[in-house]
Amino acid sequence: MYDFQYVKPSALENAVKILSDNDAAKAIAGGMTFIPVLKQRFSQPSVVVDLSGLGLSYIRREGDTLVIGAMTPHGVVAASPIVQQAIPALAYLAGHIGDRQVRYRGTIGGSLANNDPSACYPSAVLALDATIRTDRRDIAADDYFQGMFTTALEPGELVTEVRLPVVERAAYVKFPSQASRYALVGVFAAKTAAGARLAVTGAGQDGVFRHRAFEEALEKSFSASSLDGIDTPIDMMNTDIHAGAAYRAHLVSVIARRAVDIANA
Repeated sequence: MYDFQYVKPSALENAVKILSDNDAAKAIAGGMTFIPVLKQRFSQPSVVVDLSGLGLSYIRREGDTLVIGAMTPHGVVAASPIVQQAIPALAYLAGHIGDRQVRYRGTIGGSLANNDPSACYPSAVLALDATIRTDRRDIAADDYFQGMFTTALEPGELVTEVRLPVVERAAYVKFPSQASRYALVGVFAAKTAAGARLAVTGAGQDGVFRHRAFEEALEKSFSASSLDGIDTPIDMMNTDIHAGAAYRAHLVSVIARRAVDIANA
C-alpha cells in the first residue's frame, strides 16, 4: 500500500465534505474490493474515509417498501426476518454472496457503488425497480447502472440507503464461480405491480442488464414455458477465463427459467 491518511467521521455531512474537498480522497465501506486494490497499489488515495461510523446499517419496512441502509452487511440482510418476509429472494441472494467472512464485512451500498459486473445485488436492485438514495438525490435503478464498474454517482456522492418495492413474487438463481462464488451468470426475476422484470448479472459485456425479450414474454404469462424459443444474443455476452459468450448465453436461458419456476413455487 501507499501511505494515506485514515479518517472515520461520525456524521454524513463530514464524510461528504472530506470527499468533496479532496479529489484524491476515497470512501471505504466493507472494503471487499477496495482493500485488495490498495494492497496491489492500483489506487493511491491521500485520504481514506471509513463510512462505518455514519449509522447507515439498518433494515426497516415502510408500508410496501423495504429500506436497507447502505452499510448493512450481506449477512445481516440474509438473516433479517424483515427481509425474509418482505422479499425472500433478496434474503436468499444475500446469503449466497461469497463466504461467511465476505458476508459479514461486505455491504449492500459498497456493492452497488462498485457495480462489479459479476456482483449479485445489482440484479436484484434492477429487477425490483429499486431506488438508490444518496446524500444528494434519489436515483432510479434503471438510471443508476451505466456499464461495467460505472454508475450515475457523481464524484464524492455517497449511497445512503436502498429502497426496494415489495413485489408479488421473485427469485434469484446464480451459477457461481467455484473459486470466488461470484456469478458467472445470475438471474433475478420478479413479478411486480407494474409488470414483469428480469435482470441478469455476471454475463453482459456492459455489466448488469434487463433482458427485455424475456420481460415481454413474462408480461403475457409469468411462466418458464413463456421463455421457450427466445434466445439471448451471444454478442451481448462477456467472454473471460471462466466462460465463453456462447456458454453464458445458454446459461442465461436455463437459469432464467429456473428463476421463474422458483418464483412461482
